[in-house]
Amino acid sequence: MFDTKIAIVLRQGLAPWQELNVTAFLATGIAAQFPQIIGEPYRDAVGNVYNPLSIQPIVVLSADADLMRAIHRRSLERGVVGSAYVEDMFSTGHDAANRAVFAEFTPENAKLVGLALRAERKIVDKIVKGAKMHA
Repeated sequence: MFDTKIAIVLRQGLAPWQELNVTAFLATGIAAQFPQIIGEPYRDAVGNVYNPLSIQPIVVLSADADLMRAIHRRSLERGVVGSAYVEDMFSTGHDAANRAVFAEFTPENAKLVGLALRAERKIVDKIVKGAKMHA
Protein backbone atom coordinates (compact mmCIF):
# COMPACT_ATOMS: atom_id res chain seq x y z
CA MET A 1 0.00 0.00 0.00
CA PHE A 2 1.35 3.39 -0.99
CA ASP A 3 0.76 6.54 1.04
CA THR A 4 0.42 8.43 -2.26
CA LYS A 5 -1.99 7.88 -5.12
CA ILE A 6 -1.71 8.50 -8.85
CA ALA A 7 -4.99 9.28 -10.60
CA ILE A 8 -5.61 10.09 -14.24
CA VAL A 9 -9.03 11.58 -14.97
CA LEU A 10 -10.35 11.58 -18.55
CA ARG A 11 -13.28 13.61 -19.79
CA GLN A 12 -16.17 11.42 -20.86
CA GLY A 13 -16.98 11.28 -24.56
CA LEU A 14 -13.47 11.03 -25.98
CA ALA A 15 -12.71 8.65 -28.84
CA PRO A 16 -10.69 5.59 -27.75
CA TRP A 17 -7.55 6.84 -29.53
CA GLN A 18 -7.89 10.16 -27.68
CA GLU A 19 -8.26 8.43 -24.30
CA LEU A 20 -5.12 6.40 -24.92
CA ASN A 21 -3.18 9.39 -26.24
CA VAL A 22 -4.11 11.62 -23.30
CA THR A 23 -3.42 8.88 -20.75
CA ALA A 24 0.04 8.27 -22.18
CA PHE A 25 0.96 11.97 -22.21
CA LEU A 26 -0.36 12.59 -18.69
CA ALA A 27 1.47 9.58 -17.27
CA THR A 28 4.76 10.87 -18.65
CA GLY A 29 4.14 14.17 -16.88
CA ILE A 30 3.75 12.40 -13.54
CA ALA A 31 6.90 10.33 -14.20
CA ALA A 32 8.83 13.51 -15.03
CA GLN A 33 7.66 15.23 -11.83
CA PHE A 34 8.29 12.16 -9.64
CA PRO A 35 11.17 10.16 -11.17
CA GLN A 36 11.40 8.10 -7.97
CA ILE A 37 8.24 6.22 -9.05
CA ILE A 38 10.16 4.56 -11.88
CA GLY A 39 11.47 1.11 -11.02
CA GLU A 40 14.25 -1.00 -12.44
CA PRO A 41 14.42 -2.25 -16.05
CA TYR A 42 12.55 -5.45 -16.85
CA ARG A 43 14.36 -8.49 -18.20
CA ASP A 44 12.75 -11.48 -19.86
CA ALA A 45 13.81 -15.11 -19.46
CA VAL A 46 16.48 -14.85 -22.18
CA GLY A 47 17.97 -11.55 -21.00
CA ASN A 48 16.30 -9.00 -23.26
CA VAL A 49 16.01 -5.66 -21.47
CA TYR A 50 12.83 -3.55 -21.42
CA ASN A 51 12.11 -0.08 -20.07
CA PRO A 52 11.37 0.34 -16.40
CA LEU A 53 7.77 1.06 -15.42
CA SER A 54 6.05 2.82 -12.57
CA ILE A 55 6.38 1.02 -9.25
CA GLN A 56 3.05 2.50 -8.19
CA PRO A 57 -0.39 1.60 -9.59
CA ILE A 58 -2.22 4.26 -11.56
CA VAL A 59 -6.01 4.55 -11.37
CA VAL A 60 -7.82 5.84 -14.47
CA LEU A 61 -11.12 7.62 -13.86
CA SER A 62 -13.68 9.44 -15.98
CA ALA A 63 -15.71 12.58 -15.41
CA ASP A 64 -17.97 14.91 -17.38
CA ALA A 65 -16.77 18.40 -18.33
CA ASP A 66 -18.26 20.07 -15.23
CA LEU A 67 -16.61 17.61 -12.88
CA MET A 68 -13.32 17.97 -14.77
CA ARG A 69 -13.41 21.72 -14.04
CA ALA A 70 -14.18 21.02 -10.38
CA ILE A 71 -11.31 18.53 -10.11
CA HIS A 72 -8.99 21.04 -11.76
CA ARG A 73 -10.09 23.76 -9.34
CA ARG A 74 -9.68 21.46 -6.33
CA SER A 75 -6.16 20.50 -7.38
CA LEU A 76 -5.18 24.15 -7.78
CA GLU A 77 -6.74 25.08 -4.43
CA ARG A 78 -4.75 22.34 -2.71
CA GLY A 79 -1.51 23.24 -4.49
CA VAL A 80 -1.21 19.86 -6.22
CA VAL A 81 0.83 20.25 -9.39
CA GLY A 82 -0.43 17.84 -11.98
CA SER A 83 -0.44 17.13 -15.69
CA ALA A 84 -3.16 18.64 -17.85
CA TYR A 85 -4.26 18.12 -21.44
CA VAL A 86 -6.66 20.45 -23.25
CA GLU A 87 -8.82 19.56 -26.25
CA ASP A 88 -6.99 21.91 -28.61
CA MET A 89 -3.78 19.90 -28.16
CA PHE A 90 -5.31 17.18 -30.38
CA SER A 91 -4.78 19.48 -33.37
CA THR A 92 -1.09 20.19 -32.76
CA GLY A 93 1.84 18.10 -33.83
CA HIS A 94 4.69 18.79 -31.42
CA ASP A 95 5.58 19.90 -27.91
CA ALA A 96 6.12 23.60 -28.63
CA ALA A 97 2.71 23.81 -30.34
CA ASN A 98 1.09 21.96 -27.43
CA ARG A 99 2.53 24.41 -24.92
CA ALA A 100 1.53 27.39 -27.08
CA VAL A 101 -2.11 26.29 -27.36
CA PHE A 102 -2.20 25.34 -23.67
CA ALA A 103 -1.03 28.85 -22.74
CA GLU A 104 -4.09 30.37 -24.43
CA PHE A 105 -6.39 29.10 -21.67
CA THR A 106 -7.08 29.92 -18.04
CA PRO A 107 -8.38 27.40 -15.50
CA GLU A 108 -11.84 28.88 -16.04
CA ASN A 109 -11.98 28.42 -19.82
CA ALA A 110 -9.68 25.47 -20.48
CA LYS A 111 -11.39 22.66 -22.37
CA LEU A 112 -9.77 19.96 -20.27
CA VAL A 113 -9.85 16.40 -21.54
CA GLY A 114 -7.44 14.97 -18.99
CA LEU A 115 -5.74 15.59 -15.66
CA ALA A 116 -3.20 13.49 -13.77
CA LEU A 117 -2.28 13.93 -10.12
CA ARG A 118 0.01 12.35 -7.56
CA ALA A 119 -0.24 13.32 -3.92
CA GLU A 120 -1.16 11.84 -0.57
CA ARG A 121 -3.98 9.31 -1.00
CA LYS A 122 -6.51 11.27 1.05
CA ILE A 123 -5.80 14.48 -0.86
CA VAL A 124 -6.15 12.80 -4.26
CA ASP A 125 -9.37 11.11 -3.13
CA LYS A 126 -10.81 14.51 -2.12
CA ILE A 127 -9.71 16.13 -5.37
CA VAL A 128 -11.17 13.46 -7.67
CA LYS A 129 -14.35 12.94 -5.64
CA GLY A 130 -17.25 12.17 -7.96
CA ALA A 131 -15.13 10.70 -10.77
CA LYS A 132 -15.87 7.10 -11.66
CA MET A 133 -13.59 4.24 -12.63
CA HIS A 134 -12.99 4.41 -16.37
CA ALA A 135 -14.83 1.67 -18.20
